[in-house]
Amino acid sequence: MRVFPFTADEDLHVMPSAANKKNGNDMGAESMDRIGLRRKPKQERSIQRLDLILAAAAKIIAEKGVSAMRMTELAAAAKVPIGSVYQYFPEKAAIVKALFDQHASAIQTKMAAMFADVRSLDQALDVVCATIDWYYDSYHDDPVYLGVWMGTETDQDLLQLNIEHSGHVAGIFRDAVRQLAPDLCDEEMYARTYLFSHLIGAVIRLAAVSEEALARRMLDEWKRVIRASLFTVTVPAAA
Repeated sequence: MRVFPFTADEDLHVMPSAANKKNGNDMGAESMDRIGLRRKPKQERSIQRLDLILAAAAKIIAEKGVSAMRMTELAAAAKVPIGSVYQYFPEKAAIVKALFDQHASAIQTKMAAMFADVRSLDQALDVVCATIDWYYDSYHDDPVYLGVWMGTETDQDLLQLNIEHSGHVAGIFRDAVRQLAPDLCDEEMYARTYLFSHLIGAVIRLAAVSEEALARRMLDEWKRVIRASLFTVTVPAAA
């Protein structure tokens, strides 16, 4: 199976949402030079080589974590010269970004599909809770996902990608709600959906490293919190 899921003409990174750009949260050129793909493969042989590198990186991260991965070890595992690794990735963080983008793209695609046919606010809440179950069921036994996401917490530029991903997922939800109740899509809703989107990922990762029964209880509790507060009308504070 091909690990590198993009064509030669596609950007490897997940594009930040318009809201991210508005608030100045998108990646700067300097950051992208450090963690972006150094060059795009254009020929099939080059794409296959990049696939091998990312597949080997995923295996190492699953076994040892991001911090323990070394570029020389990665080259050996992928059976490519070390120069081939640096041909595409300026440093280890760029490899983490490429793997992060794969997971983020899959999650965003799934979220968009699940919210595409929402017809009521109650259904929107049901879909949010269903996405939590899907998220956990899909990733709680995936050591690559856990390793990559934890790797984003220790690098400022990668952490920013994680935040942008949360904003993109929140935007998918708000777009669905806006079709049903545009008056709800105010600044408070923006803040709430952004917060909940980011916390959903954190809750999933906490549940993934917890005992199964406790994990399910935490997920159920988080779904109750969402149902009780996501569409709560914020009352302005008294002057």
